[in-house]
Amino acid sequence: MLFDSHVELLLDAAVSFVNELTDGERRGKPFTAPAGAALPAAARRAIPSAEPRIPESLPADDAELLAQAARVMRDVFEAVEEGRVDDAAAAVNRLLRESGARPQLDRVPGEPWALHFHGSDDSYGIGWTSGCATALALAVGSALAGRLGVCRAPHCDRVYVDMSKNSVRQFCSAPCQSRVKAAAFRARQSAAAKP
Repeated sequence: MLFDSHVELLLDAAVSFVNELTDGERRGKPFTAPAGAALPAAARRAIPSAEPRIPESLPADDAELLAQAARVMRDVFEAVEEGRVDDAAAAVNRLLRESGARPQLDRVPGEPWALHFHGSDDSYGIGWTSGCATALALAVGSALAGRLGVCRAPHCDRVYVDMSKNSVRQFCSAPCQSRVKAAAFRARQSAAAKP
């Protein structure tokens, strides 16, 4: 295990927020993040399903805060991907500062005490931002920073956390990996068919 289960959940959330709430490209096509009235539902869908307390609806202020945080989280992934760890650390520090992230021991009934991360208030947007910021800080501030990545498929800039044993992941999803493999296969077939 690279990260404990709580940090892994928060890193998954950071990936989900970036991939669902920031503009760019997804699987070969332009992607425009939801905005306005569509943003709260999109932000709610981005919350990992493992979270037991997903609200019925997410307030617009919380959704906007998560979208703003997602843009800074994207900066973290891109900086790490480009080897600019100092810039990644600066972006993480910004998220930590703005959310007022603080550690706290919490316990779910029937479970042992576990370290969780809270924000300067108990709003949903601040809570998720501070948790994701702290998880990103744990990754960037360790030898695991290289586990944060940006998809290497053409026309895709979605992000991922590489949880593989040998750190070989290069794509955000199986469809992107398949697109690249299929393109390479077609290129080989075309080269072999030429006299």
